[in-house]
Amino acid sequence: MFGILLKLFLSFLKVGSFSFGGAYSLIPLIEKEVVANHSWLTHDEFLKVLGMVEVFPGAISIKFATYTGFKIGGVFGAIAANIGNMIMPVSIIMLATYFSVHLEKNIQFQKAVTGIKFAIVGMIAAIMYQYAVKNYLEWKSVIFLLLGATLIIAFKLHPAYVVIIAGIIAVFIL
Repeated sequence: MFGILLKLFLSFLKVGSFSFGGAYSLIPLIEKEVVANHSWLTHDEFLKVLGMVEVFPGAISIKFATYTGFKIGGVFGAIAANIGNMIMPVSIIMLATYFSVHLEKNIQFQKAVTGIKFAIVGMIAAIMYQYAVKNYLEWKSVIFLLLGATLIIAFKLHPAYVVIIAGIIAVFIL
């Protein structure tokens, strides 16, 4: 049991260590660890969990760590995965806060952050494309994709309202 807890901890330590750019940038990293490297989830199960974690509030990486950890190692697995997931971001934020005055003025640091941001947009686009192709080939699903994008891009609607509206409309359409 200790071996699986250690593997969960180390896998989500990797995820947490490269959690630049927010929630959706983590999806390819999580998929690599839980599907490709360890086969804890199948690709189809990963996509189902991705859909599930989008419905519940909170950080995607924490929900994936909890789901995967609990599936593989029960409560202790969920705890091990979440501790691994949070160690680096918490440590980095604490250090960055301490040194923020110096880092904000460093041109090399600013360039690195800019490069990371563009790479993250590409990663997010790639995983969302894969997710959409795998799950949204029906015309009804395409309507919801367009509805969500339109409400956010054109009407600048808060994402929480988009989720509520989509849920209400889905009751009648799907």
